[in-house]
Amino acid sequence: MRLGLARSQDIEAFRSVSRSHVGRVRQVNEDRVLDRPDRGLWAVADGMGGHRGGDIAAELAIAALRGVADADSPVRGEAILAALESANGQILARSEAAGGVIGSTIVALHVAEGEAQIFWAGDSRAYRARDGRWEQATRDHSLVQQLVDEGLIDREQARRHPQAHVITRALGVEGKVEVERVSFAVEPGDVLLLCSDGLSRSLGGNGTGADEQAAERLLTEALEKDGSDNITFVLVGIG
Repeated sequence: MRLGLARSQDIEAFRSVSRSHVGRVRQVNEDRVLDRPDRGLWAVADGMGGHRGGDIAAELAIAALRGVADADSPVRGEAILAALESANGQILARSEAAGGVIGSTIVALHVAEGEAQIFWAGDSRAYRARDGRWEQATRDHSLVQQLVDEGLIDREQARRHPQAHVITRALGVEGKVEVERVSFAVEPGDVLLLCSDGLSRSLGGNGTGADEQAAERLLTEALEKDGSDNITFVLVGIG
């Protein structure tokens, strides 16, 4: 679902909380998270590559965005895109050195002047909760999403598809990465969620707050419903 493009009043007050958990099955956490409410910048990266360095790929992606947050200049969309392009090259070089493919999905959020900008590649997702319901703000770059778009399977079949893990876009896989971008207005009371697929596959329909209690509830539910993958997310409250 694409959210509205209208701009609301300026909003600079944020609250956020994040979690990253290895899950119940895997031994290594290949997810990474950036939580910088002081700069209105957040991100989740889900590394791919296992022992070859999926965790390194995710860390390189987050480190590039951390550099944007740490810079003296204002955070701009162009700087975020440049950072992700730089991370793409760094991960690709690591992949070639490792002798196999490593990579990372990415979903990043910047909020300023009443507008949210989301940048993503892969199947890590962004959601917005308004009036207590989650609305998906991103569209997966994945094989099953292509099948849904072509009318070959429905969304319920997509959830159970044996190739649900196959993504079609990520950092570090090709020399040039196409990062998708969307903008929409935010209002006081909105809650935004960035997450890896370890959470999205078990996410319920009801929205939540952006505090420690809400984060613990989301993590507990994800572990109880599945827990087969790393689980990483950040909740951002507006106003």
